[in-house]
Amino acid sequence: MVKSTDVKTLYPLWLAGHEKSAPPCIMIDVRSPEEYAQGHVPGVALIPLNALAARAHEVPKQGDVYFICHSGGRSAQAVMFLQRECGHANLINVSGGTMAWSQAGFEIEKGRN
Repeated sequence: MVKSTDVKTLYPLWLAGHEKSAPPCIMIDVRSPEEYAQGHVPGVALIPLNALAARAHEVPKQGDVYFICHSGGRSAQAVMFLQRECGHANLINVSGGTMAWSQAGFEIEKGRN
């Protein structure tokens, strides 16, 4: 089963962590580097879905880790893969993805980190 949250629930956690008034909100974007460069949530790490198996060791097993893509499909696949193959129990899919984040009027950053 994939745990999910929406962007309006996630935003206050991201904002507090982004402004350093709380622990960081760990988010991973699983889109392609080109999609990521077109617009992403500031401070979000990029691990493309096609590289996730090789980079699974980079995903923390402690604390909540939020996965995001364009609309929520690929990030849900990433969560299911890591749960099944690596035993992660701390992963949360962001429903609606970056598209919902942008539509809600939340900050988007362009370019590569």
